[in-house]
Amino acid sequence: MSIYSNYPEYPYVGFKDENLKTPLTFPKQHQDVQPGMEYLMQPLPIFDNPNYVPSGKLQDKVVIISGGDSGIGRAISFLFAKEGADIVISYLNEQEDANYTKQLVESCGRRCLLIPGDLRDEQLSHYIAQSTINYFGKIDVLINNCGVQFPQNSILDITSKQLHDTFETNIFSFFYLTKAVLPYLEANSSIINTTSITAYAGKKNLIDYSSTKGAISVFTKSLSLSLADQKIRVNAVAPGPIWTPLIPSSFSAEEVEVFGTDTPLKRAGQPFEVAPAYLYLASDDSRYVTGQVIHVNGGTIV
Repeated sequence: MSIYSNYPEYPYVGFKDENLKTPLTFPKQHQDVQPGMEYLMQPLPIFDNPNYVPSGKLQDKVVIISGGDSGIGRAISFLFAKEGADIVISYLNEQEDANYTKQLVESCGRRCLLIPGDLRDEQLSHYIAQSTINYFGKIDVLINNCGVQFPQNSILDITSKQLHDTFETNIFSFFYLTKAVLPYLEANSSIINTTSITAYAGKKNLIDYSSTKGAISVFTKSLSLSLADQKIRVNAVAPGPIWTPLIPSSFSAEEVEVFGTDTPLKRAGQPFEVAPAYLYLASDDSRYVTGQVIHVNGGTIV
C-alpha cells in the first residue's frame, strides 16, 4: 500500500477553482484535545508538493524538529528528508501522526528518530539532544516548532494554569531545547523558530498565545546576536493561517469553516507552502541571513 493511500490527489478537492478566485472554506469540525490529530482532519492538510525537485541542499544533515509529527512540522520533515536530511521528531502523544511522518521520511531513504514526551519538562530536551548524538553522532539544525493555543474572549478568562501551559509549551520549551542542543552545534549550524503573524498583528482572542509568539520573535533576534561569533545562525518563520491540527483543536466548528478567508489571498495556507521557508533558512542558501523573520501569511502586510 502506498504511503499516500489515505491522502487525496494534489491539488486536493477543497480548492474551488485553479485560480482560487473564491474563498476556500472547510467543513465544520472540532477536536477536543490539543495539539490535535492530523489524521482526523477533513480535508487532510497538504504536506507535499509533488512537483518539487530536490537538489541535496541538506545532504546528510541531522535535524531536530519539535512538533515535527504533523502540520507544518510534517511538511518540514518530509521536505528536509527529500533534501537528504535525517530527522529527529519530538512530539507530545500523536503516535499515529508521528508514525506516518516517520514512514514518509524513510520513504526518502533517510533515517527518522521519534521521541515522544512533554517539552514543558526541561529534562526531555536533554534526553532529545543526547539521544540524537547517540543515534546520529551530530546535530546540524534545530527547529523549535511546537505550540498550543487556547482562545478566550477576555483576558479575565485566561486562568493561571492556561497561562503557564501556553508559555511553558510555546517559549520555555524553545529555551530548554536550544540550551540542550547548543553545546553540540558547530559553526554554520542553524536554529529556526516558529513564531506567528499574531506576534505582529495581535489577535483579540489569543492574548497569551500572541504574547508567546512575540517573545519568540525577540528571542530569535537576541539569540542571533548572542551566537553570531560562533557562526550559528538564528532565524524564524512567521506563518499566517495554515491548515494544521492546531486549528480544529483550537477553534469552534463555525470558526474553522471560514478559517483563513480574511487574508488577501482569501484562503488558508497549506503546510507545504510554508516548509520551503524553513529549508531556505536551514541551508547554505541563507548563509548571510541571521536574526530575521520570514512571513508566510497569504499577503497580510505587517
